[in-house]
Amino acid sequence: MTSTDSPVRGNSAAGEARPVSWLNASGSPSKAAARRGRRRRLPHLAAGVLLVVLCVGSAVWWTTSTQDRVPVLALAKPAPLGHVLTPADLRSIDVSAAPGVALVPADRAASVLGRPMATSLGTGALLTPDAVGTAAIPEVGRAVVGVVVKPGQAPPELAAGSPVTVVVTAATAAGASATGQAPGTSWRAKVVGVAPSGTDQSTVVSLDLDTTGASQLAQVPAGQLALVIQPAGGER
Repeated sequence: MTSTDSPVRGNSAAGEARPVSWLNASGSPSKAAARRGRRRRLPHLAAGVLLVVLCVGSAVWWTTSTQDRVPVLALAKPAPLGHVLTPADLRSIDVSAAPGVALVPADRAASVLGRPMATSLGTGALLTPDAVGTAAIPEVGRAVVGVVVKPGQAPPELAAGSPVTVVVTAATAAGASATGQAPGTSWRAKVVGVAPSGTDQSTVVSLDLDTTGASQLAQVPAGQLALVIQPAGGER
């Protein structure tokens, strides 16, 4: 059995074969059909070129931004004013810092560990050199007052950054009339410094609290106070 190829033709209403519209008389694609095919392909080609350009641009941008990122120190948890930094307080993150922004590189963590916070920062905040060191205190509306405590009137774990409750434990008649602070009166404060008095076994504790409380606390005679360490965040 043999077969022969013949141009594809359509059937007219009378049953006669007629050329299909996209073929010419010889059975080859007509020029008009070719032009229509080219017109259909052009938008697709343009879209493909645009997609390639976008992909290349995105790759260049991602590579450049990645190369500019450097590891710096950030806080892993809130660090209030006066808090002494420990390894658990810090984490390393990669950032692309703007020119002129001073940050602490991650490989210089040793330069800030064991030092107090000079300001209060929240979780995720980037650490700057100015945020660590001598505390920028007191803040507006706050004051720092020194109290003398004897052995047994404060926990031995007391340190800068500790949130405490200061409690009046006893008062002489003269003291009560002069200050009006009866036993059991208390204030919330934060320790910003602890130092030996230099004369006996008593300790001088510097406390940061609101100005009104500081004025009242300053009038309580020495030896009539006790300091109770509270959970972090409970000092105000």
